[in-house]
Amino acid sequence: MLRISNRTDADGLTVVVLEGRLAGPWVDELRACWRVLVATVDARSVQVLLDEVSFIDPAGKALLWAMHEQGATLAATGCMTRAIVDEIAHPGGERHGGGNVS
Repeated sequence: MLRISNRTDADGLTVVVLEGRLAGPWVDELRACWRVLVATVDARSVQVLLDEVSFIDPAGKALLWAMHEQGATLAATGCMTRAIVDEIAHPGGERHGGGNVS
């Protein structure tokens, strides 16, 4: 199961909060939500928080990569999710550490 919620902060940044497993049919659900969101806001003004994500399958990772390529910022504090975010943001092994990447 994946919970998807979003809010707009005081700076106008849209924050998408994911909780649960980004796998199976939940990847398609996030993809549909993403399409609706970027039809109304610039993807560069979106931050995706992955702190409460417990598992990401290959399809979920591919979707996060596509969201990042469109301009979304991915953020994670957990060791495993941070490693996935770092791999997406810095393909080829160039890593800079930290919890927020763009």
